[in-house]
Amino acid sequence: MPNLETGNLTRRSVGGVALGLTVAGILAGRTAGADQGKKAVRQNSHGLVADGRIDAGDLNVGYADLGPRNGSPVILFHGWPYDINAFAEVAPLLADQGHRVIVPHLRGYGSTTFLSDSTMRNGQQSALAVDAVKLMDALKIDKATLAGFDWGARTADIVAALWPERCKGLVSVSGYLIGNQAAGKAPLPPSAELQWWYQFYFATDRGRDGYEKYTNDFAKLIWRLASPQWKFDDATFERSAAAFANLDHVAIVVHNYRWRLGLTEGETRFDEFETKLASAPEIHVPSITMEGDANGAPHPDPKAYAGKFKAKYEHRLISGGIGHNIPQEAPEAFAKAVDDVNSWA
Repeated sequence: MPNLETGNLTRRSVGGVALGLTVAGILAGRTAGADQGKKAVRQNSHGLVADGRIDAGDLNVGYADLGPRNGSPVILFHGWPYDINAFAEVAPLLADQGHRVIVPHLRGYGSTTFLSDSTMRNGQQSALAVDAVKLMDALKIDKATLAGFDWGARTADIVAALWPERCKGLVSVSGYLIGNQAAGKAPLPPSAELQWWYQFYFATDRGRDGYEKYTNDFAKLIWRLASPQWKFDDATFERSAAAFANLDHVAIVVHNYRWRLGLTEGETRFDEFETKLASAPEIHVPSITMEGDANGAPHPDPKAYAGKFKAKYEHRLISGGIGHNIPQEAPEAFAKAVDDVNSWA
């Protein structure tokens, strides 16, 4: 079992990674869904099943829903290239503790689809955060503890920063991940640029075509690079890889990384949010940030972002060869962080 170290802000520094970005990250619209009242999802031998569905903003969201309906709400957000099965052990642990646990597929993953063919397949950071708020609206969840890693951590960070009234507490792997296009255009030292090789690959047509042709091979490579000591088996990978067959997956991923570098535009309806995010807003909700001691993905030094968290705050280093995907590699430690931060509010 991994060891947990609390309050350690000095270890596992990765110099030169100036952007708060992880590997791989309009409040109007439809909120009525056919299965809103359905408590349908359980963990089974195949992982989590997202057989809850609801219209929320631009999307019909596929999501897992565990635990009592009157439990304290927790929403768990996955990253790239992962899916809801990153929380296949975390979600039942939290449900057993009395939480209502919602685990949605992000746009471009699994059973989540766009309601309109005309909607831009937009992967910019604020679009995903608005998706999260609209999902809460659709499920009639006023306030929840939000937790995630990779794109999911960035999404949770943004909701906590821009809509703190919707966030009871925050758990964010790799800390403060809010970025902006201006920073994304600034060159980094060569060693840091090397860590972002796939971002430059996606900037080319060859990269887009290559990702479309070799999606699963690409994702498995990222898993291995990001978590070099995680010995996942083929069945574990295939459960998540099924989510990458989403027809919009490639477009969302490529747009996300091109947008970060300022190589493509987002949507003007999100400009107000991006302007606020460009100022690197503080987070004023109880927060726990986490890092694995063997994270092979680019990530900021905890000392660089600790000052961004202005409410009760801890940083936890999870040791024992834990990589980028803490929820799946160290589910008990992740679930404990969620339950702990929920209790602080």
